Amino acid sequence: DGNTRMSEVEIEKVGATALISIDNPPVNAAGQSVRQGLWDAVDAAENDPGVDVIAIYAKGRTFIAGADIREFGKPPLEPFLPDVCDRIERCGKPVVAVIHGTPLGGGLEVALAAKARVALEGTRVGLPEVNIGVIPGAGGTQRVPRLTGWDFACGMITTGRQVPAEEALSAGLVDRIGEGSPRDAALAAAEWTRDGTLTPRDTGGIELDPAPEIIDAWRERVERKHGPLNAPRRALDAVEKAVLPIGEGVREERAIFKDCMDDPQRAGLIHAFFAERAVSKIPEAGAEPRAVASCGVVGGGAMGSGIATSMLLAGFPVTLTERDDDGLNRARRAVSGNLDGAVKRGKLTADGRAEALGRLTLSTETAALADADLIVEAAFEDLDVKRGIFSALDSVAKPGAVLATNTSYLDIAEIAGATSRPADVLGLHFFAPAHVMRLLEVAVADATAPEAVATGFALAKRMGKVAVRAGAGTTGGFIGNRVLSHYRKAAEYMALDGAAPARIDAALEDWGFAMGPFRAMDLSGLDIAWANRRRLASTRPPEERLVGLADRLCANGDFGRKTGRGYYLHGGEGRGPNPDVARFLEEERAERGIAPREFSAGEIQDRYLAAMISEAARVVEEGVALRPIDVDAVFVHGYGFPRWRGGPLHTADVVGAPELVARIERYAADDSHYWRVPPLLREMADGGGGFRDLN
Repeated sequence: DGNTRMSEVEIEKVGATALISIDNPPVNAAGQSVRQGLWDAVDAAENDPGVDVIAIYAKGRTFIAGADIREFGKPPLEPFLPDVCDRIERCGKPVVAVIHGTPLGGGLEVALAAKARVALEGTRVGLPEVNIGVIPGAGGTQRVPRLTGWDFACGMITTGRQVPAEEALSAGLVDRIGEGSPRDAALAAAEWTRDGTLTPRDTGGIELDPAPEIIDAWRERVERKHGPLNAPRRALDAVEKAVLPIGEGVREERAIFKDCMDDPQRAGLIHAFFAERAVSKIPEAGAEPRAVASCGVVGGGAMGSGIATSMLLAGFPVTLTERDDDGLNRARRAVSGNLDGAVKRGKLTADGRAEALGRLTLSTETAALADADLIVEAAFEDLDVKRGIFSALDSVAKPGAVLATNTSYLDIAEIAGATSRPADVLGLHFFAPAHVMRLLEVAVADATAPEAVATGFALAKRMGKVAVRAGAGTTGGFIGNRVLSHYRKAAEYMALDGAAPARIDAALEDWGFAMGPFRAMDLSGLDIAWANRRRLASTRPPEERLVGLADRLCANGDFGRKTGRGYYLHGGEGRGPNPDVARFLEEERAERGIAPREFSAGEIQDRYLAAMISEAARVVEEGVALRPIDVDAVFVHGYGFPRWRGGPLHTADVVGAPELVARIERYAADDSHYWRVPPLLREMADGGGGFRDLN
C-alpha cells in the first residue's frame, strides 16, 4: 500500500485497489494538470500488476464540475479531455467512477468513460454546454445515448438540465447509489466490482439502433423551444452520430464542437455567463451583510405578493402589511396562487408549500414589522405615498433593519429623507413577476451604508437572483428603466413615422427579443409609464419630440392586458392589434403634417439598438452602472434581451463603435435632440477599443 501524488491527482493503493483521487479546489475543474494527472494515474495503475480494480473519486465538495474557466479563450493544452476519456475507456482493468456534488460537462464525460458509475446521494449530473453556445466535446453526445437511449439523451443534452442521482440511476447514467464519503464509496465500489454486484462494461462498446423518428421529434421540439439558438440543434446533430463506432462518433462530435466555438452566439452566451459572476464584484464587497432572519413587505399587490413569495421560497418568515382586510385577503390569495405555481413547476413540494404559507403573517398594522430585519416597500409609484410609508417604518422598525423601496423610477435619497436613518435605506428593484424573474437591481444612494448594500446582495443570493448594483441618481430608472425609457421613445417615433407597432414588435422579436416593446408595455401596464410621464412633464425640454399615442390609449382607459385593451386586444374582443391604435396614429400624423413612410425590419432593429446602446453608454459614463457588463446582465436577465447576443453593450462591440456613431449621426439629421452620440462611444470610435475594455 502507498500513495503517489501527481499534481492535483493522487494514487492510493489499498490492497489490490488503486484509488485515484482528484483534489483541485474549489470545484475540481478539469484543468490541464488534472487531465495530465488522470492520464498518468490510469497509466500507472494499469501497469501495476498488484492492482485489479481502479476507482476514481474526488475530494472536496464535488467531483469534476466541468472545464477550468481560467482556460477559456486560451490555446488548448494537451492532453485534451476527449483523449483522457478515451484513455480511461481503453484501460485494460475495470475503472469505476464515484461521483458526488455536481459533476457537469467534462466532469460527467470523465465518469461516462469509466466502466461503471456510482453516485452518492444528492449528486446532480448534467451536460450544460448548450447554455454557453457549444455542445459536449469529450464524448458526452456519444456515450449518454448508449447508456440511456435516444429520448432521454436528447432531452438532457439539448436542455443542459441537471439530473438528480435517483433519476440518473433509473435512466442508466449511473449504475448504483453509494453511501458514505467519496473515498469509502470508492473502496466499496471496487469490492462490488470484484464480487459481481457491479458489472463493468465499455460504454463506447454499446451499440445503438438508429431512431430517426425520435431525433426528428426532438428537432421539432428544439425549434419550438429554442428558436434561433444554434447549439441545441447542433447537439442533436452530434447525438445522431452515436450509431457510429465510438472513435468515429467522438471525432464527428469534436468537429461540431469546433464549429460551435466559431459561432458568434457562443461569444454572446459566454459573455452572459461571465456577466452573472462579474456583477457580484462590487465596491462594498468587503462589507459584512447584516443578519436577516425575517423579512417584511409593505403592500400586497402583484409586486408585493410576488416579493413575499420569493422570500418565502428562500425560507424566510415574512410579515406582509396592507391597508385593510380586503387587501390582505387579496395578498393571501396571490401568494397562495404563486406557491401553487411553484408546485406545478416542480420547484416546491406540497409539504413545502404548506410550510412556506405557514411562515406568512398578514397584518394591517405597520407595528407588525417591528421585528423584521429587512423590509421592502412595494406600494404605488408615488413619491408622497412612499415617503409616508418610510416615515411610518422609521418609527417602528428596529435599529439596523434595512429599509428598501421597490421603486423603479423615484429618487432613493428623497424617500430616505423621510427617515432618521438614510444609511439603512436602499432600492431593491424587483422585476415582475418577482418570484420568477431573476434580476434584482440594488439601487444605492450616496448615504446608503456599505453593510446595507451587502445585505441586499446577500438577500439576492439566498433568493437565487442575479443582483446588479445601480447608482441611484436623480435621473430616474436606475440602469434598466432609464435605458428602457429612452429606447422606448425610438419605437414610438418609428410608430408615429409610419411603422405599425405590431410590425415593430415582430421585427424585434425576429432579432431575438423575448417581446417587442409594445407587447411588453401591454404586459406591464401602460398606466405606470403614464403616471411617470405626468410626474416628469414639467422637466421635459421643449425641443423633445412627443408622441401622444400612449397618452391617448390611457385616457381611453386602455392600460394593456389588465384592462383587455392596449396596443393589442386581450381576451374578450379577440386578439391582435387594437384598431384604435392605427386611428390614433393617423389622427396625430394629420395634426402634425407627418407623411408616413416604410421601415424595413433591418432599420427598425438598427434604430432600436442604437437608441438602447446610446443611453446604456451614458449610464456607464455617469457611473450609474459600474461597468458595461452590469448593463448587459440587467438586460439579459430583466428585459428579454436575447442571451445569445450577450447584452446591448456586448452587441455594441460586435457592431463596432464607428458604425454606431455613423448611424446615430445619420438619424440625427431628422432629430438632433434625441439622437446624440455619447462622448464615450465617440471616444471609442476615434481611438479604437470597445466596452469590453471597461469591464
